[in-house]
Amino acid sequence: MKHVLILGALALALGACAQVGAMSERFGLGQRAPEAEGPIDPFVTGDAGEEATLAPETAAPPPPTGARTAEALDTTTAEQRAAATAAPAAPTKALGKTVVSLGSPTEPGLWLKTPLVSEESQGRVTNPATGRSSLVTLIPLDGPATAGSRMSLAAMRLIEASLTDLTEVEVALEG
Repeated sequence: MKHVLILGALALALGACAQVGAMSERFGLGQRAPEAEGPIDPFVTGDAGEEATLAPETAAPPPPTGARTAEALDTTTAEQRAAATAAPAAPTKALGKTVVSLGSPTEPGLWLKTPLVSEESQGRVTNPATGRSSLVTLIPLDGPATAGSRMSLAAMRLIEASLTDLTEVEVALEG
């Protein structure tokens, strides 16, 4: 009887693994670029091709290999952070509100991937809860304007948004 239970549990576990693999494949989880090395990251969600060329004001070098803390992953300089949080020099044009979640923490710089824009441009995000704002590169993201957005770790830290919760932000074009 004990062997039957063990075999049943093993069969159930293997079946669950197969379903997880099928779901990962269906939703693009655990993908790796063909040229990438190392283990597959289960949190990669198929954003390949959404790479943007950030302006010097919002660009940053990639984090060091093995970085695991927000401090180590945020490679923006103190000067960039000060410039990004300074009041805008020119008037801004409001685009709307969006709910943001943390984007890839290993993708450096100050950026917001959002369906509120159709082309890459400079913008500003404001966290109404804190009043804090940051200059960002706005990167188009497929989906309806009501869909959520993904924000860089550095930008989320500047506007004092929770890294684990969803935060509603105001988005504007700058300049």
